[in-house]
Amino acid sequence: MKHLRRSLWAFHLNTGSCNGCDIEAIAAVTPRYDAERFGVRIVPTPRHADVLLLTGPVTRDMEQRMKLVYEQMPDPKVVMVIGNCGATGGVFRGSYNLAGPADRHIPVAVYVPGCPPRPEAILDGVMKAIEKLEEAKA
Repeated sequence: MKHLRRSLWAFHLNTGSCNGCDIEAIAAVTPRYDAERFGVRIVPTPRHADVLLLTGPVTRDMEQRMKLVYEQMPDPKVVMVIGNCGATGGVFRGSYNLAGPADRHIPVAVYVPGCPPRPEAILDGVMKAIEKLEEAKA
């Protein structure tokens, strides 16, 4: 596998989750799982991000905000959905306040299933995101 010439910078966006996936995503960047060994860094702005980490189902309030964050990211970019809720609505499926899964609104390249997924699974998803970015750059 080829490696990026620079670190993978990720922006984390909660689109309405219960925070279970958020806790696991943040756990993945702690010293115990050491995501930095892969060059992963959480950045405070989407304007510097290569990967958009989405957690939770997309609520109506977050739909336009999510699209705006996606548009602010430079190309090439990859969207990674963490957890079942962002992919299908999960336990919130059918709720009056949901705008649907994330892939109805923006292109999603990597799905990490689980409720919530383990940090190891999230790191595996990051490796897949790196591959997708390499394909996009080629």
